[in-house]
Amino acid sequence: MFGLSKLFSAKSVQKQPIISALAAYRSAAFAVGIEQDFIADITQNTDKSITVKLNLPFAAQSEMPHVAQFLTERLKIDVNVTASVHLKEAAKFKAIKHIVLVASGKGGVGKSTTAVNLAGSLKNEGAKVGILDADIYGPSIPMLLGLVGSEPVTKDNKQLQPFDANGIKAQSIGFLVPSDDATVWRGPMASGALSQLLNETDWGELDYLIVDMPPGTGDIQLTMSQKVPASGTVIVTTPQDLALADAQKGIAMFNKVNVPVLGLIENMSHYICGHCGEANHVFGKDGAQKLALKHGVPVLSHIPLAIDIRESSEQGKLIADETDAAISKTYSAAARLIASTLYYQQHHNAIDVVITED
Repeated sequence: MFGLSKLFSAKSVQKQPIISALAAYRSAAFAVGIEQDFIADITQNTDKSITVKLNLPFAAQSEMPHVAQFLTERLKIDVNVTASVHLKEAAKFKAIKHIVLVASGKGGVGKSTTAVNLAGSLKNEGAKVGILDADIYGPSIPMLLGLVGSEPVTKDNKQLQPFDANGIKAQSIGFLVPSDDATVWRGPMASGALSQLLNETDWGELDYLIVDMPPGTGDIQLTMSQKVPASGTVIVTTPQDLALADAQKGIAMFNKVNVPVLGLIENMSHYICGHCGEANHVFGKDGAQKLALKHGVPVLSHIPLAIDIRESSEQGKLIADETDAAISKTYSAAARLIASTLYYQQHHNAIDVVITED
């Protein structure tokens, strides 16, 4: 352990012990520790505590209290850690640095709910985030974000302005087509509408654009996969054998078009009994884990079947914004893991990540 005499000289903070301690920190998101070039500043406060300021290359602000606790215990001195998010990647599309496709092999697995809560969690982790509802035939984002009935706005008659949903920029075909009307389009027409919606929205500068894909492996999925520079995809499934069989098709499709599969999210993974507190695996158990092992991808999270998620969704609110809720922390852990995986796959090639449940 490092004592006070090692940390401070007469005039300045001795930074090397702190840098070494940061490098030793490990979590699912910080799989190789906190690198030296993440450090913006280290200062000594008047009360002899230390403040460490970080510029994170991926969204992970909520983990800073854990980093501060780790440093305090390791260095035997009070340490405060603050962080802002500054992605290092150049923009891949307009001023968007990462496009992440949230997909599923079949409908009804909670893909859209997962997509909006991942977007909300990335925002809460300090990133600039947008969400595009690419589910042409069943757009859910307007309802999930409390924007039903909103009408599109343009400032120059050339580009649409995205809607602001509590800090998330949102766009959906649902804003252009009446909610009680059927979208009867053939594949090429639907793909063209989606491309137009993506290209003609004034997204501004974004760290992450989450795209809520339609279920399946059809024209729209291929259009998005081939024409959009997606950084990766997240596959949402349930533990049921039928859902897993379709999720496997989704993984195969993205492999064929060279879009990295960042991992699986097992939604409705289990139900926590309100009386006894035990977890009941009503749709099966370990299905996503077996599929993940087969394809060499991680399971990013196990999201429970919970009434809180349904109630928040029906009210047009994100449970991810209820930061003290256990489910919110589950979404946040998944979002941090997705963000860090995008960073590590570009800057560290492939690394082994130990995934832990929060």
